[in-house]
Amino acid sequence: MTQAIIAIVLILLIYFFYKGYKNTHSVTINTIEMKNINDGKQSDVPFRILHISDMHIENISITPERLYHDLKGQPIDFIALTGDFLDRKRSIPRLQPYLDTFAKLNPKYGTYAVFGNHDYVLREKNFNNLKKLLNTYHIKTLQNENDTIEIDGRSVNIIGIDDYSTSHSDIGKSFGGLEEGYNLVLTHDPNIVLQMKDYHFDYLLSGHFHGGQIYWPKPYHLVKMGKLVRLNMVKGLHYYDGKAFYISEGLGQTGVNIRIGSRPEITFHELGISHVKQGVKSTIAG
Repeated sequence: MTQAIIAIVLILLIYFFYKGYKNTHSVTINTIEMKNINDGKQSDVPFRILHISDMHIENISITPERLYHDLKGQPIDFIALTGDFLDRKRSIPRLQPYLDTFAKLNPKYGTYAVFGNHDYVLREKNFNNLKKLLNTYHIKTLQNENDTIEIDGRSVNIIGIDDYSTSHSDIGKSFGGLEEGYNLVLTHDPNIVLQMKDYHFDYLLSGHFHGGQIYWPKPYHLVKMGKLVRLNMVKGLHYYDGKAFYISEGLGQTGVNIRIGSRPEITFHELGISHVKQGVKSTIAG
């Protein structure tokens, strides 16, 4: 009887891990429409952002070829990469084919990146090599910095807040010297929004939680990752103090390469560069 129970448990565990691994190949492509409330100034054409987070090159099931196949032909104005590229120096060369893919997508206004807690596991020399590689591909890395791009005569401030969970963030420095414009924040850990009452942003992109990665029956393991988890804000579009922010489920996995109750995510954000309201569409890439 005991042997039979052990056999059943083993079969269930094997199925659990098999199903979880299969899920890592099933990419969800979400489109978030932040629709214009017309103020007579913004362009009729939305600013279209491709958002990729948490690639975790050590545990990613989506090949660069698959990624390009799923994205080619899409109009892309801007690519936002919100951290956790990798955490081992030997993985840096494995990132390069994905950066080739982003370059081939040729975003009109460029590619910007911030770093996550796993990137900061690297020793300083190796971290600098990662940053240098990103910069070689003309990806602008922001560490508590900002930049401004012009879209149809309107200013969009790209604000990169460094990783909150590893105490690298400096909100004041990130917002330093900003002129009037649409404030788009890129950051890794979304918990930073809890500290931003006195800082205006129109939209914020983040990742970090992987949508729980193993969201079954509930992501209890995320509790240690900050207040947002206790507020049940672990993925998707949310508001805090009336300001909109998005938490990507990420493209890769950390720890064990499985997902239960979550999927790898690619996200398009269509923004009107003015006050906005939300709508969400979702598809599964086959």
